[in-house]
Amino acid sequence: MSKIKRLAGDTVLYGLGSMVPRMLNFLLLPLHTKTVFNPGEYGTITKLFAIVGFVNIVYMFGMETSFFRFASKPEADQKKVFNVAQTTVIGISLFLSIIFILFANPLSTSLGIPDHPQFVVWLALVMFIDALVAIPFARLRLERKPLIFSVGKIINVLILIGLNYYFLVLNKQHYDPAIGVGYVFLATLIANGFYIIFLFRSLINWRPAFDSGLFKSMIVYAYPIMLTGLAGMTNETFSRVTLEWWLPKNFYPGQSNEFALGVFGACYKYAVLMSLAVQAFRFAAEPFFFSNAADKNSPQLFARINHYFTITCCLLLLGVGINMDIIKHFSGAAYWSGLSVIPILLLGYLFLGIYYNLTVWFKLTDKTYFGTIIAVGGAVVTIVLNYLLIPIAGYMGSSIATLLCYFLMAASCYVIGQKYYPIPYKILAGLTYILGTTIIVYLVNAIVIDNQVIATAFHLVVIIIYLLIIYLVERKNLRQHVG
Repeated sequence: MSKIKRLAGDTVLYGLGSMVPRMLNFLLLPLHTKTVFNPGEYGTITKLFAIVGFVNIVYMFGMETSFFRFASKPEADQKKVFNVAQTTVIGISLFLSIIFILFANPLSTSLGIPDHPQFVVWLALVMFIDALVAIPFARLRLERKPLIFSVGKIINVLILIGLNYYFLVLNKQHYDPAIGVGYVFLATLIANGFYIIFLFRSLINWRPAFDSGLFKSMIVYAYPIMLTGLAGMTNETFSRVTLEWWLPKNFYPGQSNEFALGVFGACYKYAVLMSLAVQAFRFAAEPFFFSNAADKNSPQLFARINHYFTITCCLLLLGVGINMDIIKHFSGAAYWSGLSVIPILLLGYLFLGIYYNLTVWFKLTDKTYFGTIIAVGGAVVTIVLNYLLIPIAGYMGSSIATLLCYFLMAASCYVIGQKYYPIPYKILAGLTYILGTTIIVYLVNAIVIDNQVIATAFHLVVIIIYLLIIYLVERKNLRQHVG
């Protein structure tokens, strides 16, 4: 089996653990947006989970990637590396969770939920459990056990969906409007508790450990990764935190800023379909890149992987981008006004995936500080562009800021990387696929077909022709490198 086939297989299995759960979680969108919450309430959910995503980076402190790096070395004592990494993450996350719980009242006031300090407590516990199981899940990836990894993730989200439907629908007679969106956070906490049971053996086998030399080396490696993660999360979530602040009053007639944030947050869910593909690939690719670093042909291998990854993401961009007339029904009609941002966000996430591919050079050369510099630069671009564009273009401005940020990050990573770890990427071919696909999406969407059956058939024909063109262009390379 070729290395590309093996990576593709692992990506599919990790997709079961990342894409399938998120796709199942996507089923909560109709419940939340069509049945239970208005856009203003959904805006609160969007804002708080965006903040959780940001703070989670500090909880993890970049130790997942650091664990991969040091546990992958030939001379490594993997058990010691695991214990040191787990001890570090638990120490940081326990300290932060205690602080958040002790200061839940003032924090809830600053977050605009003064009557619900329990939300802060629940989310602090959610983040602690996420951190507690992060390294055990990373070890499953290192040991190439994607199926076990995926089973755990899928069961977790099935529990989450079941609890959401129980709290918000089945147990309606005991539904407390005073808690409202808090049921979503409570369901997340209970579902995360399952991870402790699922990874119980790994957790009880952990022994607190501190090796000053190893700890220092891992922290020095992880710290830039953590800063990079913070900057990256700024790029991903900043607009969903600040849209409410920087959007002028009455920018959208008849809608409050909280309402607009709810619309944007719901539409962001569709764009996350690309993010899930990127995440599945990243879970498989990170250990793959490290394990193949010593191969003399690895630069050519990494270039081919990026090329096929780009094509796959372009197909996803096309499939989602031209079928929004069907996909939109997953959310309530009140949220459809933001659908125009979806293709832009999809394209942004596509460039983010390419960026993750390109980061291989500084991870393999231990120059992770370059990742920090690039990500911080991207965060600055995100902040500045959101500040400039939100008052002018609303959430469309936020979407454009996301796209430009990820494009500039990918471009700068490529230019710098070629100086330190040259890889023969097919830049022109990749950009041609991306530009061509984007043009097709906008041309197809410009054609208005009132009959849904005819429209769906037309979109299917477009996708088939697109696949045929790709096959004709790539068939020789596919037979040589994948077959």
